[in-house]
Amino acid sequence: MAVNKRNIIARYFFVVLLMALVGVAIVVKASFIMFGERQYWQDVAERFVNDSVPLKPNRGNILSHDGKLMASSLPEYRIYMDFKAGGYKKDTMLVNHLDEICRGLNKIFPDKSVASFKAHLQKGRKQGSRNYLIYPKRISYIQYKEVKKLPVFRLNKYSGGFHEQIFNNRKKPFGSLAARTLGDLYADTAQGAKNGIELAFDTVLKGRYGIAHRQKVMNKYLTLTTVPPTDGCDVVTTIDVDMQDICEKALVDKLKEIDASVGVAILMEVKTGEIKAIVNMGKATNGNYYEMRNYAISDLMEPGSTFKTASIMVALEDGKITPQTRVNTGNGQMKMYDRVMRDHNYNRGGYGDIDVTRILEVSSNIGVSYLIDKYYHDNPQKFVDGLKRMSIDQPLHLQIAGEGKPNVRGPKDGKYFAKTTLPWMSIGYETQLPPLNILTFYNAIANDGKMVRPLFVKEIVKNGEVLETFPTEVINKKICSDKTLTQIREILRKVVSEGLAKPAGNSQFAVAGKTGTAQISQGAAGYKSGGTMHMVSFCGYFPADVPQYSCIVSIQNPRIGYASGGVMAGSVFGKIAERVYAKNLSYDVSHAVDSLSNIPPATKKGNSKESSLVLEELNVKSPNVTKESNEVSLGIVPNVTGMGAKDAVYQLERRGLKVRLNGIGRVKSQSVASGHAVVKGQTVSLELTP
Repeated sequence: MAVNKRNIIARYFFVVLLMALVGVAIVVKASFIMFGERQYWQDVAERFVNDSVPLKPNRGNILSHDGKLMASSLPEYRIYMDFKAGGYKKDTMLVNHLDEICRGLNKIFPDKSVASFKAHLQKGRKQGSRNYLIYPKRISYIQYKEVKKLPVFRLNKYSGGFHEQIFNNRKKPFGSLAARTLGDLYADTAQGAKNGIELAFDTVLKGRYGIAHRQKVMNKYLTLTTVPPTDGCDVVTTIDVDMQDICEKALVDKLKEIDASVGVAILMEVKTGEIKAIVNMGKATNGNYYEMRNYAISDLMEPGSTFKTASIMVALEDGKITPQTRVNTGNGQMKMYDRVMRDHNYNRGGYGDIDVTRILEVSSNIGVSYLIDKYYHDNPQKFVDGLKRMSIDQPLHLQIAGEGKPNVRGPKDGKYFAKTTLPWMSIGYETQLPPLNILTFYNAIANDGKMVRPLFVKEIVKNGEVLETFPTEVINKKICSDKTLTQIREILRKVVSEGLAKPAGNSQFAVAGKTGTAQISQGAAGYKSGGTMHMVSFCGYFPADVPQYSCIVSIQNPRIGYASGGVMAGSVFGKIAERVYAKNLSYDVSHAVDSLSNIPPATKKGNSKESSLVLEELNVKSPNVTKESNEVSLGIVPNVTGMGAKDAVYQLERRGLKVRLNGIGRVKSQSVASGHAVVKGQTVSLELTP
């Protein structure tokens, strides 16, 4: 028994000793690792740093209806030099090639001289800066690629020291065209979009972030993609760039002429409701006009005389009147309860006894208000119900945010409804509607009574594949009977051909519509505090026989000239209608020449290879095809007179020149004459003429 006890104690002692030795070994090894091999294991740990890095996707493009780029995310760069990278070998190379580098930089950035670049780089070299800004402004991708071709700069950043910082900048190639409708992004793009289509379709455009991990290998960090980013989809709008340009130019020219504060022009395709152009111009403190707010959808304004069409339609639909119903408007002034209603020509004796057609032709306040008050005074809600039957009070639920809600009130709405409310409401006061809502109503008249929702975006596209389409939506299948529709369309046509809206007309095709001139309420201050302010407008459609487009022009606070919807807004409408109509003209020239004649077609200057290819396929020989554009050296400013804007811009920009377009049509003149040496970055102004 004693022997067994001694064996057990011996074994126990041996185990304890063994464990103690192992413990001591562990402590010794741990101490060795912590102190003796500390740097080695830190290096190993750093080599396997596995930081999660988000990978930003490319934001999708916004395109015009025919695929032209209207908003896109394009890279911009700031360029730097690390003068300590590459050691003595790089420094020697930099000194030897400094003059060549500076000449190259001056050619790419002509706003700084060769001497300025040389002094700037020598200063950075003397300081030994590792992150020296070479050029103060952000540069384009094309400029960046040109800089990368220069000596030393073409080396990798470890050998040559040249490196860059990339910015993903949102660009609008067509400048201000439809800028507020397209929308903007915050400077910090992580905050997303501010407004317009950019905001409404932000989830579609922005794509999805990917995930990458950084791992250090041989003192360099490698980025390993775990989940690749998903680029955003492209949004195809309904905007027609050419029509947008036509509308903007016609409107801005008039705004400058009459010194107005705000101008709106909207062009809509009748059958589909597609917005082909939308212009929102506000006057800035510097006197120029910019797209500052989307007035077309947000401004709740008293529409004035354009509302008279709706009032007359309610009375026609209810059988209260006919186009031949007569009203004695007297000398242009009529007492309406405790207020006096006046026609615009009251100081010239008024219009006397006139029928309903003539009432709208001359936009008689007395004529409309007398009829509406006569037949609806005892039941004003019936008149309001007639307006609502035509959906003029309905929000449009647009694809973009910011729309104003129409305010068409009646006795049942619980708001104060005085005796004078009905007559003044009938001529467009005490009611507020955004311009787009008025246009939607007139578009329904042009569209055989079918009211369709305005459409800004028609497709979502990814890699050429259509993912989603937005079809035309019907708000009201029929706003009135065919009889009323026929009557009001004939009246609106005469408003232009025989009434106050003659400036909106055209000798080549018929136009229908209605003028509007209204005093602008200044809130509690009333209509005349500090001087009377006006809003002039015209809303209509063309051609009147087979309507294709509807359009509204609205101008606030003109300061020069007599405020007139026909003269001011109607003339803008007329220019828009004429140019849009001409844009879509196609002539049958089969009978224009003798059947035995074989006249070679004329070709414009432009891409002669494409022109020659087309003519060769048609087996047509034309002496008018020249090789001028392809033979001229890229270092010489080309002659672009006679070209279309697209070809002219192509020829100039491919030589590194910037282009500013004035007008529409073909190039009439260019600010830098052909034959001069190209100075990259120089701006060439082109005057265009239809």
